Amino acid sequence: IPEEGHPMFPLLSLWGLLECLGFVGVLVAWASLVFVIKTEHYFEELCEPNAWLTGNTTLTNFKAQDEKFSLIFTLASFMNNFMTFPTGYIFDHFKNTVARLIAIFLYTTATLTIAFTSAESALLLFLAMPMLTVGGILFLITNLQVGNLFGKHRSTIITLYNGAFDSSSAVFLLLYEQGVSLRASFLFFSVFSVWHVGCTFLLLPRGHIPYPLPPNYCYGLCSGRDSREEEQKTVESKELEGQSEFVSPKEEIPDPGQQKELHSFWSYAFSRRFAWHLMWLSMIQLWHYISIGTLNSLLTTLAKGTRYVVGIYTNVFAITQFFGVLCAPWNGLLMDPLKQRYQKKGSFSASAVALCSTVPSLALTSLLCLGFALCASVPVLPLQYVTFILQVISRSFLYGGNAAFLTLAFPPEHFGKIFGLVMVLSAIVSLLHFPIFTFIKGPLQNDPFYLNVMLVLVTLLTFIHPFLVYGECQRKEGPPAIA
Repeated sequence: IPEEGHPMFPLLSLWGLLECLGFVGVLVAWASLVFVIKTEHYFEELCEPNAWLTGNTTLTNFKAQDEKFSLIFTLASFMNNFMTFPTGYIFDHFKNTVARLIAIFLYTTATLTIAFTSAESALLLFLAMPMLTVGGILFLITNLQVGNLFGKHRSTIITLYNGAFDSSSAVFLLLYEQGVSLRASFLFFSVFSVWHVGCTFLLLPRGHIPYPLPPNYCYGLCSGRDSREEEQKTVESKELEGQSEFVSPKEEIPDPGQQKELHSFWSYAFSRRFAWHLMWLSMIQLWHYISIGTLNSLLTTLAKGTRYVVGIYTNVFAITQFFGVLCAPWNGLLMDPLKQRYQKKGSFSASAVALCSTVPSLALTSLLCLGFALCASVPVLPLQYVTFILQVISRSFLYGGNAAFLTLAFPPEHFGKIFGLVMVLSAIVSLLHFPIFTFIKGPLQNDPFYLNVMLVLVTLLTFIHPFLVYGECQRKEGPPAIA
């Protein structure tokens, strides 16, 4: 329950959770979506029968078809991250209503395009999937601010919403399993945009939700004519709060003439703290993109082309994604009590408390990714059940922890730009997915073992980030060791 107890807070938080759970993470459902699209014969003309037979069965070469789907996924995942910087800028400068209207336009256009595509117009997926992912990530950005309503439980709500983003892939599976066609599913998503518009104007604030909340803060249907004046006051108080709580990552004492520059966006963007967090996110995210983008191809290889077996494992993967919404709050529940414990000590600044609370989350996320990568590297079909479980927990911790770290380690007035910039730069790294996929299909002949070993070694580098953050905490205040 929000500390202020406003009756609109639970309603808004529930709507934000349902929106993230039901609509914004279709890209995570890519493995299930590809399985369905293949049954609709998309890009089937690229498949070629092999020159040799096994019994009375002609084995089909799906390499060209898989590469086409992999290219669509690479483009969509790149745009998912790359466009967060301009969309974050739009959110920071034009605020909530404008950002959400853009998200609704992109999302509705994309779902209508997919609904009316067919095998003959399959190339439209190159346009629709990037639009769908950009609209979804903009929905997520506007919903993350709801965590500001929850005071000391802020990190828990942020990670919960990121987990719901991952779990939304299960919605598509549930519709398909009930016999709902691909076209009907996306028409449903399109029609529901009317509800998004209504909630944007009636339930959500026009601007940003400030942190910390001022007394008697109201928004949506409860706000009056003085909402703009109230918002201006909260912006001023937020700027003062940001100046008192956040210091330069370089830990320098500024001269009066340097104060403005020290707290500028670029002073944080070029900090060591940002650089190592970018490396941490990019490496772990690349593993997840490779896993999701190549899952259908991997399962087809391990199942020796048996479509029934591939379907079973694909369904299990989609079902495990649903539990992301249950796993993600563990991350916030890990950070919030630590933050409260350090606050009670009374000897730590707000920035030191925030940083210390993120260290266990960063380290645990790296450990989960390492376990997931090791399981994914072993070409044993039943072991993929364990891979799916570790993947959903690792992914939930990754994106929930990323959003929570950025909100706690950087000033709130720069959140949209910082969040967008880190996603843009990590998107450039994610472009490696397609050449890696091509390399596996070509020179490695569907045997990615040695490549996986190399990527596992690279994953070990992500453990450097939590150690550096912990060292920064010690230099600031010298807090006791974190268990």
